[in-house]
Amino acid sequence: MIKRINLEHILFLDIETVPQHQYFEELDDSSKMLWEVKSQYQRRDDFTAEEFYDRAGIWAEFGKIVCISVGYFVLKGDIRNFRVTSFHGDEKTILKEFKALLEIHFNKPHHLICAHNGKEFDFPYIARRMIINGIDIPFKLDLFGKKPWEVPHLDTLELWKFGDFKTFTSLKLLAHVLGIPSPKDDIDGNQVRSVFYEENDIDRIITYCEKDAVTMAQIFLRLRNEEILSESEILSV
Repeated sequence: MIKRINLEHILFLDIETVPQHQYFEELDDSSKMLWEVKSQYQRRDDFTAEEFYDRAGIWAEFGKIVCISVGYFVLKGDIRNFRVTSFHGDEKTILKEFKALLEIHFNKPHHLICAHNGKEFDFPYIARRMIINGIDIPFKLDLFGKKPWEVPHLDTLELWKFGDFKTFTSLKLLAHVLGIPSPKDDIDGNQVRSVFYEENDIDRIITYCEKDAVTMAQIFLRLRNEEILSESEILSV
């Protein structure tokens, strides 16, 4: 079934998120209280709410998106290219530009969006942040009233599960077992906050995010038992 999907119909994407504020003290009193309640189960008694705040980026209610990287295949005869681009800047601009991409270039019923653990993280996170920023959700992210087979979402984690509900396999591990060069050769997800707030190095985050988008495409090719992309086939646009 996966081999029947036209590669040019898929938009691969990855997002990078950080806490909305650099420091816990910058939250208003209501937000501090709500964060303490929201994070209580995760941190238990090991950390105070303030000590745990550096992980706030994983929740759309307390985090924000600082980069969305996308990649797509362009096939012309025997020539295969994978083009990667990123949206960054203030969050509202990122979300508006990403929405425009979906509505202009990936707006057909056969178009799909793909992320690793996207159904649990990337897709709902983007939709929630759009609502918070007063942006209408594009059709590709609006699941209301859709039947399961009408949802235009692919998830490389779900594809790797093969129906197993217990398994979580990270992008790094999946790339490793499939013989794909590791995307995590610089920073890792838990370092994005410090790179953004302390180093102010958005370019480093963009590079990291784009590598993940490329790795997802490589994994998708391996799941189809096809040759992975060479460096010469990957273009940053």
